Amino acid sequence: MSVLKSFIAGQWVGEKPAKALPSAVNGEIVAHTHDDTLDFKNAVEYGRKVGGKNLMAMDFQERALALKAMALYLQEHKKELYALSMHTGSTKGDNGIDIDGGFGTLFSYASMGRRELPSGNVVHEGPVTPLGKNNHFAGTHILVPRGGVAVHIDAYNFPVWGMLEKFAPTFLAGMPSIVKPATSTCYVTELAVRLMQESGALPEGSLQLIIGSTGDLFDHLEEQDVVTFTGSAATARKLRNHPNIINRSIPFNAEADSLNSAILAPDVTPEHEEFDVFVKEIRREMTAKAGQKCTAIRRIFVPKDQVNAVCDKLKEQLSKITVGDPSVEGVRMGALASIDQLEDVKANIQELLKTSELVVGGEGNFKATGDGTEKGAFIEPHLLLCRNPESGCGAHDIEAFGPVATVIPYDTI
Repeated sequence: MSVLKSFIAGQWVGEKPAKALPSAVNGEIVAHTHDDTLDFKNAVEYGRKVGGKNLMAMDFQERALALKAMALYLQEHKKELYALSMHTGSTKGDNGIDIDGGFGTLFSYASMGRRELPSGNVVHEGPVTPLGKNNHFAGTHILVPRGGVAVHIDAYNFPVWGMLEKFAPTFLAGMPSIVKPATSTCYVTELAVRLMQESGALPEGSLQLIIGSTGDLFDHLEEQDVVTFTGSAATARKLRNHPNIINRSIPFNAEADSLNSAILAPDVTPEHEEFDVFVKEIRREMTAKAGQKCTAIRRIFVPKDQVNAVCDKLKEQLSKITVGDPSVEGVRMGALASIDQLEDVKANIQELLKTSELVVGGEGNFKATGDGTEKGAFIEPHLLLCRNPESGCGAHDIEAFGPVATVIPYDTI
């Protein structure tokens, strides 16, 4: 029985199994979270005293080189991450976004640090500004590391890139990180952290990993610390309103629900190249990562006289998408991250149907490709049409975080 471990205060912690984490592809158990209690007060102090000290013993240039070394090591072991990530429902193309995209983020910040930041740990920002009539006083801005820890709470859709996009700038800035991945896909994040540790480029205390609940972690944060969050708006509000976050004015940054739109201009018709580009981009955003991208298109604004043409073309494009086990040849869209997520998407589709109708999906004959997929978290692409948005359109407020988008007709720009 595989029990995932937290990496806290320089030690891998976790022996007793807790929650089982099933594969999104076939329902088989991939791993368990651990039931061991974590000492978050010690974790925060360790991050500040050990991680912070070790990071400040380096300068921007040295930390940039360390990021590059970690990226190279992860790249060498990406097949291990690919194999495990398949259980989250990710296809090869999806892994290119999450896993290779994660390496790319490390490389980018490493390059930025080498090119744009000085030696040492102080950045001079901006010119000198006179503050007195006779120029007896003047001021200028300098930027220095905060001296605290950064708590990163990540979403389930990007277990590698989601962690590394936050870790890279934090590390470069000389600030230790405490990472809490979403539970359903945390087994991929745990492997990535193990590989980063094996690389030898990770200073002691600069990265800690929480598997499971954050417990009383927020109670031990102080003014120098920061919290970043990716997930639902409801969870963001709950975390942001934690008494210690409010009382100490601890910086809290949230990336929450997104209802992105694509707009077809009124002068574009099916004869134009832009029409095909528009449709293909919607298909791609609906099906990449099974529609589980924060940037996925949820609302499709179309001139009223082009609604049928767009719906017909999207129906044609989406009918070509084979959904199933990512290891099967020809599969172009995998599963949602978990059964819980599948149920959540289905419930939100039902809410959307109160103001819209189905154009694609929901016919009742869907079957995912591959053995055992009936136990997986698969769903076909769903395209909806809100014919009378002036009478109400749920797509403006409801996000079905999967391969779901709604066509919304408009009269004028």
